[in-house]
Amino acid sequence: MAFTSSSGQTRSSLAEINITPLVDVVLVLLVIFMITAPVLQSGIEVNVPKTRTVKEISEQRLVVTIDKDQQVFLGDRSINIHELPQRLRQPGTDPSRQVIYLRADERVPFGVFATVMDEVKQAGITNISIVTQPLEAKASAAGN
Repeated sequence: MAFTSSSGQTRSSLAEINITPLVDVVLVLLVIFMITAPVLQSGIEVNVPKTRTVKEISEQRLVVTIDKDQQVFLGDRSINIHELPQRLRQPGTDPSRQVIYLRADERVPFGVFATVMDEVKQAGITNISIVTQPLEAKASAAGN
C-alpha cells in the first residue's frame, strides 16, 4: 500500500509485524517458569545438607526423599521402604543405566539413609546421586 506524504513523496507503509513485544513476553514467561518449576517438582519439606560442589538436576528423574520424620517418598507419594525396589523397577529399562536422586533431610540418621540406599540397590540401580545445596558465601560475615 502506498501513500503520498505532504512533501509530495510517495512512500510505502511497513507491513511487517513487530515481534519485539512478543519476544519480551515470551522471555518473561520463560524466566517465570524456570523459577517456579523446581518449586513444583516436590512439595516435601527437606533440609538437604550443604556442600561445595553441587550438580544441577537437569533432567526429569526419579527422586527418593527421606524427610525429617524418616518417612520415605517416591516422587511426591509416601511409600513403604520395603516396597521401594518393586516400585523403582521400570519395565523396559536397564536398572544399571537408571539414575535415582536421593534427597535426605540433614537430621536423618545415617542408618536410615543407608537402609534406603540398600533398598534402591536391591532394585539393581547403582547410579544414585545425593541431592545437596550449595554452601552460602561467608564473604559478608568476614567483612564485619
